[in-house]
Amino acid sequence: MTTYGTIPTSSSPGVSTNLEYISRAKERIKAGLGARRPWKVMFDFHSFKLPANFQEALARVRINVAYFRMNYAMIVLLILFLSLLWHPVSLIVFIVLMAVWLFLYFLRDEPLVVFGRMIDDRVVLIVLSILTIVLLLLTHVTLNVLVSLLIGVVVVLVHGMMRKTDDLFLDEESTGLMTTGVPPPPSSS
Repeated sequence: MTTYGTIPTSSSPGVSTNLEYISRAKERIKAGLGARRPWKVMFDFHSFKLPANFQEALARVRINVAYFRMNYAMIVLLILFLSLLWHPVSLIVFIVLMAVWLFLYFLRDEPLVVFGRMIDDRVVLIVLSILTIVLLLLTHVTLNVLVSLLIGVVVVLVHGMMRKTDDLFLDEESTGLMTTGVPPPPSSS
């Protein structure tokens, strides 16, 4: 009996495993990027106003950094990426590090556990930031890295000071800054 012209009903196990892995990776990327705060909320022009004093500016920065943490990390990494466009070796190192960032920070849907201990997101952010800086400094782009990080921090601080926090509601266990609640209806003024 010949089987020419028939369509196989099952695929080889290696192919289906790879396809499942790619499918899961795509789902995690979509879910991970969907977990960040909406850019529309971050850049809502009605929410920008100069702070009244230095204490208010510091409070705004604290709340905005806690609320837009992933967005700010993405902005700083984008600025760092743009500064490395003319340094191919550093750019390759950066792209590898971006893959590490994606899987260990941006796309994780469960807490990171190392040696039976749960690692906080802030610790992961700090360790990945230091690792990124150290590895990029080893590729001899010290000035580019430092200037781009300085620009990124200034952008984050300026946005954090200028954006009002009246419409941001954070849960206590993730930040310890505010309690959860329903945002107030938009004012007509």
